[in-house]
Amino acid sequence: MIPFVVRRDNDLVPNAIAHGGWGPTLGGQVVGGLLARAIEQHVGGDDLQPARLTVEILRRVASAPLRVTAAVVRTGSRMRAVDAAMTQDGELVARASALYLRRGVQPDGDFFTTAITLPPVPEEPARFDESVPMFIRAYGGDVGDRFPWQHSGPRYAWIREIRDLVDGEELTPFVRAAMAVDVTASLTNFSTKGLAFINADYTLALSRLPVGPYIGLAALTHYSDAGVATGSASLFDTRGPIGSGVSTAIANFNFDPGNRREDSTAG
Repeated sequence: MIPFVVRRDNDLVPNAIAHGGWGPTLGGQVVGGLLARAIEQHVGGDDLQPARLTVEILRRVASAPLRVTAAVVRTGSRMRAVDAAMTQDGELVARASALYLRRGVQPDGDFFTTAITLPPVPEEPARFDESVPMFIRAYGGDVGDRFPWQHSGPRYAWIREIRDLVDGEELTPFVRAAMAVDVTASLTNFSTKGLAFINADYTLALSRLPVGPYIGLAALTHYSDAGVATGSASLFDTRGPIGSGVSTAIANFNFDPGNRREDSTAG
């Protein structure tokens, strides 16, 4: 299956499948995945947990060769902070910051959280559709021919990456989570009229790494005014909750759903 990007000397070269739903530019999940990949290469040891990743898309990332670099900015006894930058023709187009925390003893006691029940994990198809960037099963309202998130009620999704991010490299759990959390933007910003907000940045917060290839999302909030929006979602794997996603977005009316076809189930 065609990967999102291939290596060429010191560059990473995107394939057309890496395009997002806003035209011939890279999708947010590819940008975030590449930045997370670079960050992860600066952290070793199983006792450090990626607890937070923030991805800032400073301009639309062209479908052209790019470079990603990362560096440790601070290391302490219980943490490590790493920054990453994505450039094209020497110009900064996206950046990310990550915080790793050292695992330790879990405190006693019961903790409150909002109860969420996701739909069951979808049955894996015998063969994945190679024309789409990922396998995604969307759940929402019974809205006829419209996309199931195009309603004013609860929304969910199960996501499975089906191709290499970089040719020949197996996706790590952290990179899978960094790619999946980009869906927070569309999951939370759909209205009854469609999707009219484009991601400006997003944050992934993890209590643990996902297990297995499937990551689920449940929309929690959407707040917007005067064309500026923020939305949040809970993230799960097949064993239970793993963290949260937050998206910051700005109004944009050029979304082409045909450029990012998604499997869907109303319910």
